[in-house]
Amino acid sequence: MGFARLWRYLVHRLGRMPGTPYSIAAGFACGAAASFTPLIGFHFILAGLFAWAIRANILASAIGTVIGNPWTFPFIWLWIYKVGGWIMGAPEDGPPPQLTFDMVVGIISGETLGQSLEVLVTMMVGGLLTGAGVWVLFYLPLSGMIHGYRARKIQRRADAVARKSARDRLLEGQVSEQGAGSR
Repeated sequence: MGFARLWRYLVHRLGRMPGTPYSIAAGFACGAAASFTPLIGFHFILAGLFAWAIRANILASAIGTVIGNPWTFPFIWLWIYKVGGWIMGAPEDGPPPQLTFDMVVGIISGETLGQSLEVLVTMMVGGLLTGAGVWVLFYLPLSGMIHGYRARKIQRRADAVARKSARDRLLEGQVSEQGAGSR
């Protein structure tokens, strides 16, 4: 499945959800922003809490966490580590530490400290700043897309009613002409 097809599917899915365009777009944006934290396993919870706090759609926030997936996590982690290091003034010489799933789980469970905790704090700082930007980056276009999707849907329904009404008038006129000719 290509990314364009996936994006069209998500827009259709989000456009059909109950709720205001604000709540749906904000909910999805909350899920996308939560994906930019290093707290694996907590993205659904973080997205749901954030969506609840700003009165956004919680189901849309769960869908929004699809932005963070096994293909995007390595890039996300590297990005938030670099941004966090830049903000915290960490030296840029040398490669970032080897990030593994075991390391992240060890940090979350508290088994490993020291450099691991420093990496987690750096990634959290970078993740929070990046998450705020990602929220805006997803909210603005999605809000417009959902408004447009719903406006087109209303227009299609109005056009269908108008066509049916015109067809009914045409059939009614044909029936009355046939009735007048048989007298």
